Amino acid sequence: MADVARLAGVSHQTVSRVVNGHPNVREETVLRVRRAIDELGYHRNSTARALVTRRTNTLGVIAFDTTLFGPAQTLAGIERAAREAGYFLSMVSLDDVSPDGVATAADYLIQQSVEGCVAIAPQRSLVEALAALSGPRPLVTVEGGEGSGLPVVCVDQVQGARDAVHHLLGLGHTTVHHIEGDPLWLESEARVVGWRRALEEAGAPVPEPLQGDWSPRSGYELAFSLVERRAAGERVTAIFVGNDQMAIGVLRALHEAGLNVPGDVSVVGFDDVPEAEYLTPSLTTVYQDFAQVGRESLALLLGEIDRNGSADRIARRVVPARLRVRGSSGPPPP
Repeated sequence: MADVARLAGVSHQTVSRVVNGHPNVREETVLRVRRAIDELGYHRNSTARALVTRRTNTLGVIAFDTTLFGPAQTLAGIERAAREAGYFLSMVSLDDVSPDGVATAADYLIQQSVEGCVAIAPQRSLVEALAALSGPRPLVTVEGGEGSGLPVVCVDQVQGARDAVHHLLGLGHTTVHHIEGDPLWLESEARVVGWRRALEEAGAPVPEPLQGDWSPRSGYELAFSLVERRAAGERVTAIFVGNDQMAIGVLRALHEAGLNVPGDVSVVGFDDVPEAEYLTPSLTTVYQDFAQVGRESLALLLGEIDRNGSADRIARRVVPARLRVRGSSGPPPP
């Protein structure tokens, strides 16, 4: 920075003001400083800046199973929001959600001197392990459920599931069967709650849900069990599937069984993956705004950092889910 100041013929403080976007610098001075920066190839030294300001501008992220669409898109949303706010991210991807595995991840982030941390915490055991940690703090969880004592940002999974089921019942279906995701996941649990609540509100029968694992194969295999029940006389005309990957497997199984979607069976998924709109038929599904989740998570974390843990209540922000009606849902057959 001193070299830039000498070349531009200004003070070290002026260079600092230009680099940090201070408004009270003349335009011609800004241009002269930026020309010097370009000529010298100057880049700010984040380590030196941290020594002066005692701020690292680095946030930690603890994530689990980012191979799945939801966690991957949540992570991308957090990264974009952090970059826009001028923060770096240091991320740990967990394979082991045991207390020891979570503690090891937290120690790594503490060594990186992160100012706070966001944890993508879809499983209850992971949330419990995070709540038991002494650091890093502040800590915000994404999809962390309730009762953990930690700030949380989540999509309204229950409402999204209710909207999906009410949509199908409104088309005339007498009940809606459900293929749930991994039962250890909080999102799967919440979607089951929303599905069941919508059926009970309508006075409709509540079939036993089938347990999947988020994969297309589990949706494919479980759909065949529903096809068999249909062949045995059970009225299976609508299926609410816990995520779009499983719904893709369901669509394939119904096609192989010679059933028309939505003429014979309607299918609704959850997530709105990019492929959903281009399937045959296009998939009715519940959209989650992962970019908004990222922005809300970062805003909540930065607020906790500014308050230095002085908040007297546990913050909770809920992002609405939205049903997107497409070609895979329609009235039941006569």
